[in-house]
Amino acid sequence: MRLKRNVHEADAIAVTAGGLARRWRLGEKLIEGWIYLAGGLAIVVLLGIIILLVKEGMPIFFDTPPWEFFFGTKWYLVSEPPTFGIMPFFVATLWVTVVATAISVPIGVACAAYMSEVAPDKLRETVKPVIELLAGFPSVVMGFIGLMLLSPLVQSAFNLNTGLSGLTAGIMLAFMSLPIIISVSEDAMRAVPDEFRQASYALGATKWETIWHVCIPAALSGITAAVMLGVGRAIGETMTVLMVAGGALAVPVSPTEPMMPMTAAIASGIGNAVRGGLQYQALFAIGLILFVLTLFVNLVADRVLERQKRRFQR
Repeated sequence: MRLKRNVHEADAIAVTAGGLARRWRLGEKLIEGWIYLAGGLAIVVLLGIIILLVKEGMPIFFDTPPWEFFFGTKWYLVSEPPTFGIMPFFVATLWVTVVATAISVPIGVACAAYMSEVAPDKLRETVKPVIELLAGFPSVVMGFIGLMLLSPLVQSAFNLNTGLSGLTAGIMLAFMSLPIIISVSEDAMRAVPDEFRQASYALGATKWETIWHVCIPAALSGITAAVMLGVGRAIGETMTVLMVAGGALAVPVSPTEPMMPMTAAIASGIGNAVRGGLQYQALFAIGLILFVLTLFVNLVADRVLERQKRRFQR
């Protein structure tokens, strides 16, 4: 009788386990389906953006030759025929991005290293949420700060006619990129196995040498992703550069000159452009160039990651 009861209990346990396993498999299938759906939707949206930009932007090249559009230095909407040259906007975007990257990357990585390797736990737990909160700060508010506070300081420090310049815009974009770079880089450095640090200390390295030669190289993939996100933020930001870059249409030869990056040109001109007109097409072509520029940044970052992986595999 006892043996029969044990057999029944074992059968009941097996049936219950089989039901749980089937439910787990069903849950996994649903999760996989949602993941595939999200990935497919992202691809569809990306393809839709590309098609829209190409459809609306490419017709400008039937009226303006590509070399004049890319290398022209004049943007005259009221001339006959209208002249569209984006070299001033392109150079301004490069200046602003270079200034923002040169300021935000060293400061951001240094702050991430301090928070990850040096700062006490209570300080890190207090500062990290504040930094992440700053990442969602409205860009128009940052533009007001740059307009009212930073612009007079830049004008006074460099003895300029106006503080509305690419340098001011680059500094504000650096402040906007810092939270992303710090947060992502700090997460990447904290993910480095503690055995790496202990091995470095066992060989006689100091904390600074361990951070510089062990932690940062081991977390380079995450740091590169953080820098890529920061550069993308600097390239694609609109309101801040529209408010503090100066809006000049000449080709800037230094970051202290007023300038108009590509995003500002689109934002300032799209409201007055006639749908389907030449200006409308030219602005969409600028958007297409911004997309290609962002794609190039991603490809360079991916190349750096691949080289880093091969280096550690050796």
